[in-house]
Amino acid sequence: MDCAAAGVTQRVDFALVGHPENWRAAADVFSALRGPERTPLPDDEIKDILPWIPPRAVCHLDVRSTANGVAHGLYIDSFIPPDRLDSTCVRENLTRVRAAAAYAIKAGARIVSLGGFSSILTEGNFDRLPAGDHTAFTTGNTLTVAFIIQGIEKMCALEGRELRRATLLVAGATGDVGSGCVRCLAGKVRRVILHARNVERLRRLAAELESAGVDVKIATDLEELTDKADVVICAASLPSPSLLLNGIARDALVCDAGYPKNLSPDARTSRATVFFGGLGQITGGLRFDPDLHGILNRHPFPDVAHGCLLEGIALALEGRFEPFSRGRGGITADHVREIETIAARHGIRLAPFFNSAGPLPLQ
Repeated sequence: MDCAAAGVTQRVDFALVGHPENWRAAADVFSALRGPERTPLPDDEIKDILPWIPPRAVCHLDVRSTANGVAHGLYIDSFIPPDRLDSTCVRENLTRVRAAAAYAIKAGARIVSLGGFSSILTEGNFDRLPAGDHTAFTTGNTLTVAFIIQGIEKMCALEGRELRRATLLVAGATGDVGSGCVRCLAGKVRRVILHARNVERLRRLAAELESAGVDVKIATDLEELTDKADVVICAASLPSPSLLLNGIARDALVCDAGYPKNLSPDARTSRATVFFGGLGQITGGLRFDPDLHGILNRHPFPDVAHGCLLEGIALALEGRFEPFSRGRGGITADHVREIETIAARHGIRLAPFFNSAGPLPLQ
């Protein structure tokens, strides 16, 4: 049963639109909706049923600011099947995102954050979403970029690396998050390697950076790289973890900011420092109703979420119900500084470092 059907009514300042990152996460949410008294379904039945579940709110959230404000919201799951995130299912998935957006509008949400592939499917063109006179949409990508950059800079400091001497590789460099990271970090490193699938977009971004005096190289195939990048940001729009990164420096610093994650389990990164980036932590307090902490917060630290979702929460706490992040390539260093200042004012800060093996010892 979804929370609206349960008869819970309250002001809705924000809504977060997400989707399962993998089948385990999908199964856990589905089991929570069915209730603890029901016997869990086998995986094959869940895979058959999930595509038929319409987007719906699965819980309410109350977020407390460290500046003493409170924002009330909904987490809306679009229930996009994890194996249908590729380009063959764009029309079907966009329909689900539109339905989730309509749900948020009907619930009275003042601002809606589009998490993961939800924003990629709209490409920041909010005209593709249903109109709501009192509802603003944001991709949330600016705060994601802010947390990626904070993570890179903090990790370099912890490991004694000099960022200004680094060769930076950005996988997914022409996407909204990737290009935002490039523009914010290009002047802080020795050299930049841009990777993406669209060569024309790569050339345009490279030309922009070169005009500013940045040393740039472009690549459409990571496996052909001979330059040994020692700082890597993975921000590609991939349906599953598949990047191998075999051409990077053996002791590279790798930030995997993908949702789903970008780095393949087969990647040979035994000497690299890998951490999941673009994540923030709510320090003022977060309450789920019903309590889905262990399901929606699937991290080794409490109250951690992706920056794309946290941006909507930060803006709601600030009382700024506006499309702060939209479109491809519009993220600037000034926008990044502004949203990270807003987030910090309400106690939303860079999450502690961890990866698939758990928390990192360097904190």
